[in-house]
Amino acid sequence: MLSQQDAPIIAIATAPGRGAVGIVRVSGKHLKPLAQALCGRDLKPREATYLPLTDEVGAPIDHVLALFFPGPHSYTGEDVLELQAHGGPVVLQLIVARCLQVAASDGDGSKPLLADLRLAQPGEFTQRAFLNHKLDLAQAEAVADLIDASTEAAARGASRSLSGAFSKEIHQLRDALIHLRML
Repeated sequence: MLSQQDAPIIAIATAPGRGAVGIVRVSGKHLKPLAQALCGRDLKPREATYLPLTDEVGAPIDHVLALFFPGPHSYTGEDVLELQAHGGPVVLQLIVARCLQVAASDGDGSKPLLADLRLAQPGEFTQRAFLNHKLDLAQAEAVADLIDASTEAAARGASRSLSGAFSKEIHQLRDALIHLRML
């Protein structure tokens, strides 16, 4: 059995409420079979595919843009599947439920595709990016700062930190201190 930290996770990645577009994100190891089962076809890495997402009896839930990012070339460093749909809360919850349902069964009743797929905790996608060395701590904190920014200046500062500018300055200062200590 996988640890909680290694188990694949799923969540609605957009803000609560209604919107034109909503995103359901899945992250974990070996997601390709889940993506194939959900989408009914192979997805080309990093290429949007427009397709109907259906429920267990084949009735459409919504038409989605499906994107598959194989690890380590993803936000979290793991395989990531993103399903972009209409942003109604009910539609997004139906997509999450369908993903969990497909993960629990592979269709022929043998073994589950991803039996350990679970709902993500708030911030867990970014935590995995940090743990998989996709972001350093300052960048991970900048994600929250960018989301919470209430002014343009705050958003620009958080964006600079997220791009690594703050970390680069810190590393330069650290290197200069090490050099001074060596002297």
